[in-house]
Amino acid sequence: MRSGLVAAIALAGLFSLTVCAQQQQANPGTPVVVQPGAPGQPTRTLPPSTRATLPPSAPADVQFMQGMIMHHAQAVEMTALIESHTENKDLRLLGARISHSQSEEIKFMKRWLEARGEPTSLPMPEMPGMDMSNQPMLMPGMLTPKQMEALKKAKGADFDQLFLTGMIQHHNGALIMVKDLFDTAGSGQDAELFNFATDVDSGQRAEIRIMQTMLGKNLASVVSLKFS
Repeated sequence: MRSGLVAAIALAGLFSLTVCAQQQQANPGTPVVVQPGAPGQPTRTLPPSTRATLPPSAPADVQFMQGMIMHHAQAVEMTALIESHTENKDLRLLGARISHSQSEEIKFMKRWLEARGEPTSLPMPEMPGMDMSNQPMLMPGMLTPKQMEALKKAKGADFDQLFLTGMIQHHNGALIMVKDLFDTAGSGQDAELFNFATDVDSGQRAEIRIMQTMLGKNLASVVSLKFS
């Protein structure tokens, strides 16, 4: 009796394994989503259609990303002037680096916002009786329309100096934005945003040091030309 029972159990187990194997072979691409249970509770198998839901974002997180998109866009606009305004090879290399990195970061920020159902641009403030069409909202460090116009008109060494001083100002503004984000209670907790913001901080600090060195060389060359 005992040996017969053991044999029956073994056959039943073998049969169930065979059925499971056949089911997996029939549906090899069907994902299995398992949700761990609370302590002492069993796990649950969820349907394949289950999708992860992102935790709600802090308002400051959303505003930071929206503002940084605008901020980066102006930096890309500034670097686009380099090719036609200067022959400085070092500045051209720096501009290409800034343009590429900030263009890629703009794409990331837009994806981050869209995944959370947020608009990719800051809402315009509603101020009754005021025409805001000719008064663009500027993030910290962004060049004013007057500064941008001066940059567009400059050529050669004058352009180099205006570009470097303007981009240092611009980068310092980004550092202020990162600091304000982390100084705001409850913000900067999202892992992707935290990593992005810290990368912006370290990357822009490094580029500021490079530009300060280039600016010093540029000023020295201008002085030498004046006294030669």
